[in-house]
This record gives sequence, structure tokens and C-alpha cells, in this order.
Amino acid sequence: MSNEFIYGIHAVSAVLEKSPDRLIEVFVLKERQDSRLLPVLDELQGLGISIQQMNRQALDKKSKGASHQGIMARVKPAKVLNEHDLDVILQGEEQPLLLVLDGVTDPHNLGACLRNADAAGVAAVIVPKDKSAPMNATVSKVACGAAETVPLVRVTNLARTMRALQENGVWFVGTAGEATQDIYQSKLTGPLAIVMGAEGDGMRRLTRETCDELIKIPMAGSVSSLNVSVATGICLFEAVRQRLLR
Repeated sequence: MSNEFIYGIHAVSAVLEKSPDRLIEVFVLKERQDSRLLPVLDELQGLGISIQQMNRQALDKKSKGASHQGIMARVKPAKVLNEHDLDVILQGEEQPLLLVLDGVTDPHNLGACLRNADAAGVAAVIVPKDKSAPMNATVSKVACGAAETVPLVRVTNLARTMRALQENGVWFVGTAGEATQDIYQSKLTGPLAIVMGAEGDGMRRLTRETCDELIKIPMAGSVSSLNVSVATGICLFEAVRQRLLR
């Protein structure tokens, strides 16, 4: 696998904290020497990681116009997790909260969902191998470091993985506009996986049929649906609210 680039202080700091061995070299805007960046540069130097100072034009060109916040890094690809890693991830989790994204192909939405998952304490985000956005610089940037903290598990057969987890007591709640029960009427405690569908199309048929329960977010206005990352945040934090009450 080829090396990758990540952009922004959150993304670089997260790799530095969680997987410093992935860092190959860092590129920094010459004129940026502020209190947020200097501690990161000091730590990078302490690890012997190459730091190259660049003017804005050169850094903009190297990042191909990405919003880099004055810092970017070349990194080794992260380990790709699959269904065989789930047992280790969930070991010791008595009441895991999982997030399943069925066909979320927009990197911005995947990054935002990972950020929501991190904030809500999700044990793992599960996506299908062939119907999901790739883990790239955009995902890392939008995730603000969550791409390094939340395990992203790519599975070959999503419905089969769901059934295997169901056999281990995980309850799957899928979101669908035609559901008769809304999120606030549903029990979201215990071992739980919240399933979100793709932008526009929703969950695929087999994914929907494998869910134990379907729920919807009540909509009071003229808009019929929400962005998947917004809907994910609402669902995850309703689960968090119910768990805190218990």
C-alpha cells in the first residue's frame, strides 16, 4: 500500500498520539508558529521525525488545495480492520454501543460520523467493504482526530456480520423514514448497534431485513430527511442519554 497524506493539526496530533510510528515526514507553514502548533512540533522533533518548513504557495500546492491549517504529514497507511478483529475490539465490553454505516460513500459524511462516534463512546464503526467511503485525508480532516481513536471495521458481508453479532446478544436498530416507531419510543440500552443508511437511498434491503427493529427521527418541518452525519449524532446521543439514566 502507498503512503498517504493527512491534513490539519487535529489529524496530525491524533496520529502523533495514537500511532507515531506511522509518521514519515511533516510539512509546516513557515509563518505559523503559535501555541497550538509549537508543542506538536516539539514532540515531532523529539521523535526524530523530519519537519520541512514551506511557504504558503508550496504547501497549498503540496496539499492540492486541501484545508491544511498550516500542517500536513506523509504517513504509512493505518491497519485495515475486518470482521475478524471484532472479537478483540469487543472483548470486555458488556454493553457495547456500535455504529453501522450501510453505504455512506461521502468522505465528509464518514469523517463526521466518526467524530460523532468518538464523542458518544462508540466501540466500533462497521461499514461494508465495497459500499463505503475510503479512509483518506478528507475523512481524517473532518473527523478531527476521531479516525485514529474509533476502530473502523470493513466487513465483506454486512448482513452476515450483523447476524453473528446478534447471536452474541447485540440488538440492531435501523433507521428508516417509514418506521412506525420513533427514536424516543425505542429502548436504546444494552448491547446495541445503530444502523444508518446511505445518503439518499437509506439501508439496503438485506440490511433492513436483518435489523431487529426500525425507528425514525420525528420530523416537524417541511424537510423530509437529515444529513446522515446529523441523523447519526441524534441517534447516538439519544442512546447515550438513555444509558446515562440507567
